[in-house]
Amino acid sequence: MKIERLNAIEQYILKNRSVSLDKLVEIFHVSTNTIRRDLNILVDRGNIKKVYGGVCAAPKSEFDSVPPMSVRTSENSQAKQIIGRLAAGLVRNNSSIFLDSGSTTEKIIPFLAEKENVTVVTHSLSAMYEASKYPSIRLVALGGIYNPDTVSFVGLSTSKGLSGMQIDTVFISASSISFRGGLANNNYLEAEIKSTVINQNVGKSIVAMIDGSKFSKMATFSFCPISSLSAIVTNERPAPEILKSFAAQNVKCIFPELYEGQ
Repeated sequence: MKIERLNAIEQYILKNRSVSLDKLVEIFHVSTNTIRRDLNILVDRGNIKKVYGGVCAAPKSEFDSVPPMSVRTSENSQAKQIIGRLAAGLVRNNSSIFLDSGSTTEKIIPFLAEKENVTVVTHSLSAMYEASKYPSIRLVALGGIYNPDTVSFVGLSTSKGLSGMQIDTVFISASSISFRGGLANNNYLEAEIKSTVINQNVGKSIVAMIDGSKFSKMATFSFCPISSLSAIVTNERPAPEILKSFAAQNVKCIFPELYEGQ
């Protein structure tokens, strides 16, 4: 399908930083004219730019240094599926949940299909699309200014849409997690929305969905201390010292061995 080819081409360019037209023709087995048309579409997305003889990844500012969704979705995809399945075990029937714009949080949606009367509140366009596949899920979509990098709606309208909502369980993702900075993100507007929904639901269940690679990364904008979390769901057992620190802050850590009793 064309959209799959576009995403694959974009991912390849961003991974390799610069690529010639001839190389793209060779890799994707299409004509030069097709590649040119595809690149015109990808340039409009804003993540790549044309250079003499080919294309390269477009430089990003500090405030927009979030990889595009087509790249984030493909990264650690198996780990994200595991996290989605484990996180779904925390959702009760007749409850509401919030999903942020992360590529991990939307992975919970297929595992909610058999539950009863679950309401999903989200500003993520991809999560909206995924939830729309399941008639059993009640969907509340938040509007705002569309951000193509994160495939989500951001801004004051999004925050106002959250105002007054009492959500049973908030599921959030992050670019990094550390004991000093807590959960952090590389996009300011996204971090603001995460912070808003957390602050409006103090005392409720706040769950971080974090794959193992995020424990070794750093991000710019901190939005939630670890002590504010109810649980962290991840795809592999963290180091003993990390588990001990989570326990000291009364934060439950859920990973496959623990959850499945292996």
